Amino acid sequence: MKYRRMGRTGIRVSEISLGSWLTYGNATERETAFKTIEAAYDLGINFFDTANAYARGAAEVVVGEALAKYPRESFVLATKVYFPMGDGPNDKGLSRKHIMESAHASLKRLHVDYVDILYCHRPDPETPVDETLRAFDDLIRHGKVMYMGVSEWSAAQMCEALHVSDRLLLDRIVVNQPQYSMLNRGIEKEIIPLGERDGIGQVVFSPLAQGVLTGKYKPGQQAPQGSRATDPKQNMWIGNFLGDDTLTKVASLGVIAAELGISMSQLALAWVLRQPNVASALIGASRPEQVSENTAASGIRLEADVLDRIEGILGND
Repeated sequence: MKYRRMGRTGIRVSEISLGSWLTYGNATERETAFKTIEAAYDLGINFFDTANAYARGAAEVVVGEALAKYPRESFVLATKVYFPMGDGPNDKGLSRKHIMESAHASLKRLHVDYVDILYCHRPDPETPVDETLRAFDDLIRHGKVMYMGVSEWSAAQMCEALHVSDRLLLDRIVVNQPQYSMLNRGIEKEIIPLGERDGIGQVVFSPLAQGVLTGKYKPGQQAPQGSRATDPKQNMWIGNFLGDDTLTKVASLGVIAAELGISMSQLALAWVLRQPNVASALIGASRPEQVSENTAASGIRLEADVLDRIEGILGND
């Protein structure tokens, strides 16, 4: 496993990290989740991601219990705050009240004294950004959180937060968690240049485009039974990637992977990691075998001619 600095910070995280969205505390049985996290740790993954909203706290419980047997200093742990955790008017958002209450509840569920990263899971247009930043700064000063992150914020929203942080001498955003894959390249225009300029590392989710970049979906064929595409609880944005034109491109990418002697998943992850501003690619896994395959992408460096061929297939040449 290779490790990278997260933005301009001194912390180093594994190029492949393990998430718990749609899996732990939800779709994956507890014992299997434990074995998957254990396999990830043994393979060199030191970066584990969850959120309070995943299965309304159940994912945090599973992740915390699975990691409890390891030295706390040996792994980097991230969680998030924003989405509703109850039915009350203050049970969501990025107010100081909700951030503080959610952070302390997450620490209890995770069985830790601090988390390395706390993300604003989404922007909150109803809360002044200085209120949110001051709450995060206080958590950092009290040692409950090491670093502040955001997820799915626009470049303009991050720029505003950086400006306010600098003006008020508060801790800055140092990590962003956006979607990014061969099939979803929206962050390349503004987010990555901002990250490179201001020292914000990208920890990207859905690098396999909801599983489409594993190659298991074929043009002109129905999705396999039991796959994410057939589960309304998990399909989320996958429909955006299931058109025959897109799946034909994926099939062509599979030819390149075969020529290189690697899997489609490994090709897709290596492509994401070609970006220096990407600190880590988040994978979701329901079985230890998936972790083993995906971690093998760490250290694969794609040559310029291969990258050119990929660009040609994706239609960005």
